[in-house]
Amino acid sequence: MVEAVQNAGVVVTGAGGGIGAALARRFAAEGARVVVNDLDAGRAKAVAEEIGGIAVAGDASAVIGEARDALGGTVDVYCANAGVGCGGSEAADEAVWALAWDVNVMAHVRAAQQLVPDWLERGHGRFVSTVSAAGLLTMIGAAPYSVTKHGAYAFAEWLSLTYRHRGVKVHAICPQGVRTDMLTASGSAGELVLAPTAIAPEDVADALFEGIEQDRFLILPHPEVAGYYQARAADPERWLRGMNHVQRQWEEGTGR
Repeated sequence: MVEAVQNAGVVVTGAGGGIGAALARRFAAEGARVVVNDLDAGRAKAVAEEIGGIAVAGDASAVIGEARDALGGTVDVYCANAGVGCGGSEAADEAVWALAWDVNVMAHVRAAQQLVPDWLERGHGRFVSTVSAAGLLTMIGAAPYSVTKHGAYAFAEWLSLTYRHRGVKVHAICPQGVRTDMLTASGSAGELVLAPTAIAPEDVADALFEGIEQDRFLILPHPEVAGYYQARAADPERWLRGMNHVQRQWEEGTGR
C-alpha cells in the first residue's frame, strides 16, 4: 500500500474506461475513496460500482463541487485525465481547436482554480495530469492534440515549480501508445507511431504509483521517451529531420 493515498479523497476524470478507469481501480485498491467522473453516466457508474467508488457524471470542468461534497468536503488528489484526441492540421476547424483547448488544457486550469487555494491552506494536495508523450515531443497528423498537450504539460510544470514548497505535489504522466479507444481512433498515424509499443492502461497506473512513491514530477510509462526528449533538446534540427521522415512514411502509406 502507498501510504500517501490511503483514505485520500480522489477524483479521476474521464474514468469510464482506459487510463482513467485503470487509475480509479488502482487508487481504490490502495485504500483511497474514489470519485469516478465521466461524460458517460453509465460507464462512470459501472466503474464506481466495481471499485466501491462514487460516480459523478458530467463535464470534467464542472465536477469539483459535486465531487468534493461526495467525498465529505475535501479533495486530496485530483487526476486531470479526461482528454480528447483531436487530429488534423493547422487547417482543422476552429471548433476542433476550441474543444482541444477546453478539454486538454482549460479543464485542468479550472480544476486548479478551485482546488489549489484549499490545498495551500491545508499544506498538502496532489494534482495528477494525464498529458502524453505528445506533450513532450509531438504527434504526426494531430496538430490540435500535440499543441494542447504541450499546454497541459506546461501548466502541470508551472503548478509544480510554483507550489511544491507549499505542499502541493504534481505529477505529469506522459505515455506513448496505450491500448485504449483513443489509440484506436488515432487511425493510421497511431498504427504507425504508437501501436507497436502500446502498453495496457494498468501499466500507466503502475508507473504513476511508482512516481508517487518516489515523489517524481515526470512519469514516463515508456522509459525510452526520456531519450527522445533529451535528443529533441540537444539537437532540434536532427530531431525534426527524424520526425519529418516519419511524417513522409505516413504520407506514403496513406496516399496523402
